[in-house]
This record gives sequence, C-alpha cells and structure tokens, in this order.
Amino acid sequence: MAEDPLGGAEDEFREMMRKFLAGEGDIDPSKLAGAAGLPTDPLMVARLMSQLQQAMNSTGEGINWQLARDEAGRIAAEGSLRPNQPQLDQLRQALHLAALWLDEATSITQLTSEPSLTTRADWARLTLPVWTQLAEPVALSIADSLTEVLDEQVPEELKSMVENAGQMMRSLGGTLFALQLGHVVGQLSAEVVSGGDIGIPLLPGREEHDVQASLLPQNVAAFGADLDIPLDQVQLYLAVRELAHARLFRHARWLRQHLISAITDYARGIRIDTGRIESLAAEFDPANPESLREALTSGALIPPKSDAQLAALARLESTLALIEGWVDIVTAHATTRIPRADAVAETVRRRRASGGPAERAFATLVGLELRPRRLREAAAFWQAITDAVGGTRRDELWAHPDLLPSSDDIDDPRRVIASLTGESAEPDDVDRALSDLLADDSGDRPVEGTPGEEPSSPDDSAPA
Repeated sequence: MAEDPLGGAEDEFREMMRKFLAGEGDIDPSKLAGAAGLPTDPLMVARLMSQLQQAMNSTGEGINWQLARDEAGRIAAEGSLRPNQPQLDQLRQALHLAALWLDEATSITQLTSEPSLTTRADWARLTLPVWTQLAEPVALSIADSLTEVLDEQVPEELKSMVENAGQMMRSLGGTLFALQLGHVVGQLSAEVVSGGDIGIPLLPGREEHDVQASLLPQNVAAFGADLDIPLDQVQLYLAVRELAHARLFRHARWLRQHLISAITDYARGIRIDTGRIESLAAEFDPANPESLREALTSGALIPPKSDAQLAALARLESTLALIEGWVDIVTAHATTRIPRADAVAETVRRRRASGGPAERAFATLVGLELRPRRLREAAAFWQAITDAVGGTRRDELWAHPDLLPSSDDIDDPRRVIASLTGESAEPDDVDRALSDLLADDSGDRPVEGTPGEEPSSPDDSAPA
C-alpha cells in the first residue's frame, strides 16, 4: 500500500514540535518564557515546557483553566503569610467601627454576612472563576486566529494535516494563555488590599446575589508601611472603603452582572490581527525573541477598537467611574473622624489611577483596563447630588440600571438634581423609571389625572 504523504507531513510537524519543546531546536526555552511574559528561572521554564508537551498530546478543546488555577495558587502561596491573632483582632475592630460609621453616611443597609480576612493564596483561589470568565473570550479569539492563519497559509493538499496541526496549536496556545493568566492573578494577589480593590466584587458571597467584603491583612500592612500615617488610621479607612463598595453591590444586585456582561461583551468583539501574526512568523528570529515579547505584551496583535467597542467601552468606563466616585464620597463622609483620612484617600486615588504591574499585565492580556478614567469628575458629581438632595435620594439612583446617570450627567449634574428635587417641568427618563419601579414594588400603577381624585368609572357619565 502506498504511504500517505499527508500522514507523513503531520508526523514531521509533530516531531518538529517535540524537538522544540524538548529544547533541541534553535529557540532557547527560557527566551520563550520571557517572550510570553513569564519568569525565566529554570523551574518556571521546566514547568512551561512540561505543560506544553502535555498540551501537544492532548485531544481536548478549549482552555485548560485548571492550569490557571494551579499557577495562580502556586505564585500566591509563595509570598502568602497568615496574620497573627493581634493583627486579626485589630482589623475586625476596624471593620466593626467602619460599619457603624457607614450607617451615618449612606442609607444603604449593612451586609448580611461578616467580612472576611483573606490570605493571598485564598484570594487567588476564590477569585480565579471571575478572571477566567473575563479572559475566556480573548483566549478563544487568539486560538481561532492561530487556526485561521494556519488554514490560510497552506496548500489545499495539506489541509487535512493542518486541521490536526491547528487543533494542536489551539491546545498549545490555550495552555500558554492559561499559564499567563494564572501568573497575572498570582501576582495580583500581592497587590490588592481588599475584595473590591479592582472595581468589581470578586469574592463570592455565601448566598446568591450576596457580596463578600474582605481585607487582605498582609497587603493592608504593606500598603501602610510606606506611608507616614498611623496603621490604625489606614486600616480604618480601607475598612470603610471596602464595606461601602460591598454594600453598594449588594444593594444594587443588578450591578455586578451588569459590569461583567459589559466586559465580556466587549471582549467578544476583540479580534486578533491575523496579518500581524503572519508578519511575526515571517520575521521571527529565534536568536532574538524580544520582538515576539514586544508583540505579545504591547497589545500589537489586537487591532484598533471598532465604533461599537468604543461606545461599549465609554459606557463601561462611565459605570466604573460612577461606582468608584460614589465609594469615594461615601467613604469621605464616613471617615471625617480619621485625622489623616485625606492623605490615605489621595494615596488610594493615585494607586487606583496608575494600577500595579499585574493589573497592567492583565490589561494587556485581555485588551481592557478596569481603571476608571473619570474618577475625580464622578466624585464631584456625587458630591453635588449629595449637597442638593442628601444621601438617601442620592442612593436611590442605584435602584435600577435605567436610573444610572450618564456620562453627560457626570459633566453636568443639573438635570439629575432637577429630576430629584422635582424642578423638571416634564418627567424625564429617571422620573418615569423610578415611578415604574415603585409601582412594580407596590403592585399598583400610578393613575393619570388630577392628584387626589378617584378615577371615574366608565359608567359614571351614563344616565341613571
């Protein structure tokens, strides 16, 4: 029987990949790890090669998210320290006092579950499901683009070989992406100070729609170490801020899913520049993988955003800014008893605006920054609303997504203030949405007509 030339080509391709992963090719494995943004120490390189070898022999589709969980947990555990009992007691007292102070600053009620004190390793393990949900659309887009490039670049007679090679490349690419994501989340565990530090509540609550407030004692201590501020003041401020964030998301139960859906919808619109991948393959010099690293870490593979993406991004950034601005204002009102509260607040704002190394790495990996760009403007908006109508009316704006102020409102809060104070000549969208919401809650609809009059029966005008 004649030999199958396509089967021989596939075997040749597999043998080439085997030699590459065994370190027998022209590319130094440590340089490959560096190009992917991973550490280049021998242990990490050995892990990378081992995982890629397993992926090459795998018949499964999709991303190996268990690998991301393992990698995140491993990195977080390396520097994770359990706080001693006095540290835990001090933070619990801070959280208790913070809850009392918040009751004076917002009408939104307390949480139903006790805040937790979390280690870095636990934070990485518990938050990874949300990170994978946010990253999966981009990971799949990268895998599809690699397959598309392979399919377009080979002659017709080799299509069947490339089909199998494409599956192998998807598996290899998915494994590399999972390792990168796990590494980023593991690094993030050393940067965040609380459960809501990134802007989205990442820790699951004990009940559906519940939000788990949490502080990371080790990172809170590190945050305060470089400040010329007493640690107990830093702890109190961060406790108030975390509880305010968690209360908001528990009160506005639609808000968390609203944000996550917006992020994943945006990410699904990301398409990888296949032309750029082809250029990289043609120009790649095994002796100089820095060009590959630059392409992977600069976001050069992601083409400019579409108009739809830009519009979605503007809405997402506006919502993130409104959340952070509200938290800032409520926290400021609740921490007036802390002598250096303003100094801590400014440090938090600067840190939030710039982000840490791991947060920037995640932005590159997913093509999206989670930092609000209009934080100060949003805080000024909420302050104007508070001054005009008080905290209770202010907090009513979180009752429903239709009530959420727009980007234009952030620039000019007068329309929102007018609607809340009843100065509008005509009911606007906020008034109608709030009216409908209250009507739904009471089981009734407001009756049009003169206030105080009973609605007339259809038969009232009929002759007796």
